[in-house]
Amino acid sequence: MEERDYQSLLVQQDGHIVTLTFNKPEKKNPLSQEVVNELLWALDDAEASDDVRVIVLTGAGNAFSAGADLKGMTADRSKLEKKGEFDDLLLRFDTMKKPIVARIPGYVMGGAMGIVACCHFAIACESAILGTPEIKRGLFPMMIMAVLQRVVHSRELLKLILLGDKITATKAQEIGLLTEVVPDDQLDARVAELAGQLAKQSPNAMRMGLNAFNEQRKMSVEEALPYLREQLYAVLNSEDAKEGLAAFFEKREPQWTGR
Repeated sequence: MEERDYQSLLVQQDGHIVTLTFNKPEKKNPLSQEVVNELLWALDDAEASDDVRVIVLTGAGNAFSAGADLKGMTADRSKLEKKGEFDDLLLRFDTMKKPIVARIPGYVMGGAMGIVACCHFAIACESAILGTPEIKRGLFPMMIMAVLQRVVHSRELLKLILLGDKITATKAQEIGLLTEVVPDDQLDARVAELAGQLAKQSPNAMRMGLNAFNEQRKMSVEEALPYLREQLYAVLNSEDAKEGLAAFFEKREPQWTGR
């Protein structure tokens, strides 16, 4: 991973796992223009690094993120060249070819709900509180509707965004927003376990598989099946697939090359 002059984002790598942390805990990690831009840079760097296989996205303190920074929605104090806006960030998640695990230690509000919906896994502690309170401020969660509707049933989503009420982590799992809910004192262990499992998979298979997953979502079934057949043949011809099959028959652990 490249070292960059981040102001609102903390980047830490441990082996093949990189953790990106929204790092303004005193303000519950608001989604400022600055952190949106820095996250775009960090996702690009993680994607480009051969050493990174898994991305964990979280917030410092007792919040993932309290949502948009209403006092600084237009201010960008980032020292990095601008890559894009919040909609560009949501679209960037759609092209990521490495798994992203959201670690949720507490509050998730507003726009941060969209980020959680974009991650491949979302693990929350039992005490986490989630919501889209925009309507109570005369606003509406416009952009995140596009990604929330992928994981939340339309009736539950309408209830969430039209009433603006906060929900528990258990309820968020019931409606499809979260993958798992664990006791507060087990959050770190569970996220580490999941990230470790993902890091042991074939980097090439994950890259090709997630790319195919992203592409086929844009297609009808009639378009998707021929495309996925081609992708199956492509992954079968990869070095990792050959190594994986050889390791299976030889009863040993595979040694991935990522090709």
